Amino acid sequence: MRSLRLNLALRAGLTMTVALALLSLAVVLAMGKFLDQELRANLLNVASIQAAALTDDPSGVMRFHEWELTPEEATQIRELNRFAQVWNADGESLLRSQFVTADLPLDTTALRQASAGSLVTVAQEYLGMSIRSLYYPLERLGPLHAHHVLQIAAPLEGRRQILSRLAWFLAALTGLLGLATFGGGWWLARTMVKPVNEIIDQAESVEAQTLHHRIDAHAELREYERLVRVLNGVLARLDRSFEAQRRFTADASHELRGPLTALRGEIELALRRDRDDEEYRRVLASNLQEVERLSRLAEDLLTLARSDAGVMQTRLQRTDLGDRAETVAGRLRTKAQEKGLRLDMQATGDTQGIFDPGLVDQLLWNLVDNAVKFTPSNGRVDVALEGQPDEVLMRIADTGPGLPPEDLDRIFERFYRADLSRTHHAETSGTGLGLSIVRAITEVHWGSARARNRNGGGAEFLVTLPRSP
Repeated sequence: MRSLRLNLALRAGLTMTVALALLSLAVVLAMGKFLDQELRANLLNVASIQAAALTDDPSGVMRFHEWELTPEEATQIRELNRFAQVWNADGESLLRSQFVTADLPLDTTALRQASAGSLVTVAQEYLGMSIRSLYYPLERLGPLHAHHVLQIAAPLEGRRQILSRLAWFLAALTGLLGLATFGGGWWLARTMVKPVNEIIDQAESVEAQTLHHRIDAHAELREYERLVRVLNGVLARLDRSFEAQRRFTADASHELRGPLTALRGEIELALRRDRDDEEYRRVLASNLQEVERLSRLAEDLLTLARSDAGVMQTRLQRTDLGDRAETVAGRLRTKAQEKGLRLDMQATGDTQGIFDPGLVDQLLWNLVDNAVKFTPSNGRVDVALEGQPDEVLMRIADTGPGLPPEDLDRIFERFYRADLSRTHHAETSGTGLGLSIVRAITEVHWGSARARNRNGGGAEFLVTLPRSP
């Protein structure tokens, strides 16, 4: 696994090295072009001076303008920086400068062009060295030299050495700056990564028992504030999840302990002595109620476990929520009448959509049954469905005592019991998971569920389901 610090340092160093290499190449090329221009200008200047010296004699005799050297000075001449020679149009050598011991290489094409009046510059080889020659037509200075061409040449070794030294200097500078950039990138990356490591150290120190702790390292820096905020948000969600899980486990244990204790007590009591058939039937009927309660609890727990795991399967099909609500209300109307309640059902607009009919029935049953359970005698339960353009809104309202305001946000939590003012007239034999299942079914349909108190008294549950989840 690569190190972020090394990766950043290498990228910075490589980027700087490539950039400087490209810049150095451009500098060397520009310098070479500049030297070529200067060399051509110098050759042209020397050629103009020598051409004037060659043609200043009215008789047409040509001679080069050169310094007169003593024999001792002549022996010290090792390298010439300019060579000069005069040719005729046929390529015959007419005159060489004083210290040129061999004819310059002749480019016949350039000689022909120069004889026609053009200035021509060519690259050539002379005595094992590279030179640049300028062919200068002497006819520009008078008719006596109409077919004479002056060749001025200069060695390119000095140009090569200048460019070579410049290239080596720039290469060394590029390498040094690349290494310096790598070092600076390493230091900068280390400085940048250090706060991250400190944040990670604090995050690793958080365990299941300390999920309430929060990360505060470098939280005041704008660059790391979002990272710290996200990690603290994750810890907060984990803390809530662990707390909910602990509470859920404790509540589930409590709910299971009740019917199991009742079953054991009645069975042990029945086995203490012989009893008649009627007493045994009463014990069995009581045990059956507790078993049914355990079955409902187990089924509800399984439904919520599937929801938590994201594997609650839906069998979606076109369903009319109005018809499903009417069926559920019809099944619960007898129970409502036994309590002296009025149960009304009303649907307006188009209540059809793509839903799971089985889950919708369970959702409606839990809400309506809950309303019937918590509404005192002579009360009323209203079930209303309203078809809207993209969704269906369901309202289940009762005339019971309502919900305390502090319970509205927690009423859908598992095993949560509202204040006794809501339950002192009601049966409390439920599993405490009905509204949690309502929320799970709503979420799997991409809908929403909320609770509120009615202005005239009583609680109201509102569920919104999109027509096409």
